[in-house]
Amino acid sequence: MAHDRSRLQRTVFPQGEEPDPRFTLANERTFLAWIRTALAFLAGAVALEAVDIPSLSAHTQKLGAIAIAVVAALISLGAAVRWVRVERAMRDGRPLPVPGIVPVLVVACGIGAVVVLMGILR
Repeated sequence: MAHDRSRLQRTVFPQGEEPDPRFTLANERTFLAWIRTALAFLAGAVALEAVDIPSLSAHTQKLGAIAIAVVAALISLGAAVRWVRVERAMRDGRPLPVPGIVPVLVVACGIGAVVVLMGILR
């Protein structure tokens, strides 16, 4: 019944049927995995800013740390959006959406790997 749901729940999920709790909890675990990934990127940004790397200029380190922190923010935002989209799809009986956050992570990791390799091979 709609009146049994919290105000937040009625706002975020205005329609559809309650899904099996196991699926909702699995969606939540996936969200938390993405948040852990974002935290790892954020820790990398902090480390890049805090540790002096002689082969990189201070400006390059700062730009790299900012770029990594932005990726962390994008992953966090993408995780939240994906969680809501998946939950709504389950409630409405629709197919699950494609994870748009994956290409962001792939591109960010690819660029990071190239930059690291260039730094090593210098």
